[in-house]
Amino acid sequence: MNTDVNNIGDKLLQAFPAGMEQVPNEFVPTKIHQREWLIHGELKEWKGPISQVLSPIHFKNQNGDLLPHELGTLPDTGIAEADLALSSAEDAYDHGRGLWPTMSTYDRISCMQKFTKLMLAKREVVVNLLMWEIGKSRADSEKEFDRTIEYIQSTIAELKQMDNGNSRFQVVDGTVAQIRRSPLGVVLCMGPYNYPLNETFCTLIPALLMGNVVIFKPPRFGVLLYQPLLEAFQSAFPAGVINILYGRGSVVVPHIIGSGKVNVLALIGSSKVADQLKKCHPKSNRLRAILGLDAKNSAIILPDANIDSAIKECLTGALSFNGQRCTALKMILVHSSIAGSFVTKFAKAVNELKAGMPWEKMVAITPLPNMEKVGQMNEYVEDALKHGAKVINTGGGVHQGTLYYPAVIYPAKPGMRVYREEQFGPVVPIATYTDIDEAMDYIISSDHGQQVSIFGEDADQVSRLIDSLVNQVCRVNINSQCQRGPDVFPFTGRKDSAEGTLSVHDALRAFSIRTMVATKKNEGNERLFNQIVKGQKSNFLNTNFIL
Repeated sequence: MNTDVNNIGDKLLQAFPAGMEQVPNEFVPTKIHQREWLIHGELKEWKGPISQVLSPIHFKNQNGDLLPHELGTLPDTGIAEADLALSSAEDAYDHGRGLWPTMSTYDRISCMQKFTKLMLAKREVVVNLLMWEIGKSRADSEKEFDRTIEYIQSTIAELKQMDNGNSRFQVVDGTVAQIRRSPLGVVLCMGPYNYPLNETFCTLIPALLMGNVVIFKPPRFGVLLYQPLLEAFQSAFPAGVINILYGRGSVVVPHIIGSGKVNVLALIGSSKVADQLKKCHPKSNRLRAILGLDAKNSAIILPDANIDSAIKECLTGALSFNGQRCTALKMILVHSSIAGSFVTKFAKAVNELKAGMPWEKMVAITPLPNMEKVGQMNEYVEDALKHGAKVINTGGGVHQGTLYYPAVIYPAKPGMRVYREEQFGPVVPIATYTDIDEAMDYIISSDHGQQVSIFGEDADQVSRLIDSLVNQVCRVNINSQCQRGPDVFPFTGRKDSAEGTLSVHDALRAFSIRTMVATKKNEGNERLFNQIVKGQKSNFLNTNFIL
């Protein structure tokens, strides 16, 4: 066993390149020393302090030590720059009187289409930066970029349909009215490091399309990839509509929210951070929060489940992108009658996953973002071992640098940190149950309520679980892993897992409010409305149809 563990450690070490010459030419990154930031439509030169950006992909030196690779540097903006970004956004919105919030839907869509075209031209460099900044595989990095483009296009299509549906007048009880949706104001947008492009744009894009102005704070990891898009943002949108802020989030973000001038907090992150930020706003009733937060999604393996199919889905569900997904399966609950077979086969399947660098074909396990994340995974494993669990798969928990071999923990029990906490990494706890009420009690008592997966063939039992679980979580997956897409489906959660709903349909509504123009039905008012509409004098009050 020790020999096998040592072999895994050696393989992990050998997976790291000894120099850039061992990286395929098409994947060699270009160092980016960013010395500009986007504020009020200008790419302003930055002469202040900078932050180093290190890649999770390390290089071996002559002594065999692993050293992080510098990808570049970024502006380290602070409070003064946060105030400038806020002032710029305020000026662009101008209490709803600015160019962007009063612009027609058609013209805002045209701006977004221009941005999309410019963004597509940067696909290769952005995909490569996704690999090097967060360790995401080449295939998944390409998928994230392409899915983001599809999301923008789907959101535009949905907005056209929504606007066209609102282009008619309603006459009720002598009142003539037109009801549309209006922007909310200044949006502070923050995305996660695991999907720094896609999940960020799932809030940023609908916020912009609905006429809001945005202050965007990139995540801790996955920030350089926005540098190639700065000119696209600048060129496509009017001054001040989007302002990009860097620096320490713990410093600049509470300051911005504490000003009371932010109308919407759009955050994909932790519930702890969300709670703290919401409390910073001096007038909480004026702050709308659109939040994607923690999750501890479970898989319930019923006694009659197709074990091979369940293992395949749970393997992908638990370890895609090293388990660093909010929708990942972070607890597997398996019936005691089949636990032995399931655990053995699952551990074997985990050990068949390929670990390596993001550019390698068929790679499944890639470097974690930094050594701090590696340390967190070690803590979960060590704590579980102290409480009586074992690492079932050979080499589970072995790591070299940022490359961490997945650890399957069994049996997971109450008292272990990983039993309740969201591990957000390649540690997979498996617990057993003998009565289905035990599995239900686990989900009911959880602080989270995003999704669950059920694996079984008995229609009666699956039906009973469905009817109970839809009142605990917001998506019940049958014989399949938890996931977000397709993007036309609602994505949300109960308890501490979310606030608000995201989809191409729901997000447009989340970043806007129903507003109406009304008048009494009489000859004079009808004449006035006709003059406004036929003369196309108003971008709100109109009957235009967008093709």
